[in-house]
Amino acid sequence: MSLGLFSDARVGWYYTWSSGRGGIKAPAGVEFVPMMHDAGSVTAAELHRAREQGGILLGFNEPDRSDQAHMTVKQALGLWPRLESTEMRLGAPAVATGGDVAGGWLDRLMNGATARDYKVDFIPLHWYGADFDATRATAQLRSYLQAVHQRHKKPIWLTEHALIDFTNGTPRYPTKAQQAAFVEKSTAMLQRLPYVKRYAWFTLSTDRGNGSGLYNGARANRVGAAYRAAPGRGRASQRLPRT
Repeated sequence: MSLGLFSDARVGWYYTWSSGRGGIKAPAGVEFVPMMHDAGSVTAAELHRAREQGGILLGFNEPDRSDQAHMTVKQALGLWPRLESTEMRLGAPAVATGGDVAGGWLDRLMNGATARDYKVDFIPLHWYGADFDATRATAQLRSYLQAVHQRHKKPIWLTEHALIDFTNGTPRYPTKAQQAAFVEKSTAMLQRLPYVKRYAWFTLSTDRGNGSGLYNGARANRVGAAYRAAPGRGRASQRLPRT
């Protein structure tokens, strides 16, 4: 991962789905935020490595999906004191969907944490839009963020977002023009929401083979150019691939 790419994309922070940087060397001033990806990540060695990275720790990645962390709320709550032992700021587990649903995975986690007096400092969220109209998609994203914030009264980090339609199992992507239009409108919207503290587009590089990457190698594509040029990107951030 090129240092120049970080600078060109105006990246402010990044994560790698793990407690370590995965060999990625970012420019000075670009913050790395470690994550406990799943139950197997919660070891003394991983927690120690996370503590060495800074003062913020992301919780489990999409525990509501069988192909990701795949954890019950009970499992997550059982491990939470070990995450708290790091004395870092803690982000809730980032659910794939349903962060605003009463009785959903996140709702039950947050209720359980409150009942046990566990610390959850902010809520990471993921959002993918299947409506490729930029105006409607931006409104849908804003509505979701607002609903989650109103339910849980916590700051929000939007740690994955893009237009990708997963409804039929095989991902369907918008055109580059549609994705670029969404970048422009959604980024402007995110900058205006005071409770959204950080956001990360999915994903920085097209090397992962999906249709939402911002860069072809070291060169910004149409979507990347729109993301880079979006006004007021002081909280700009990026999710990077594991290496």
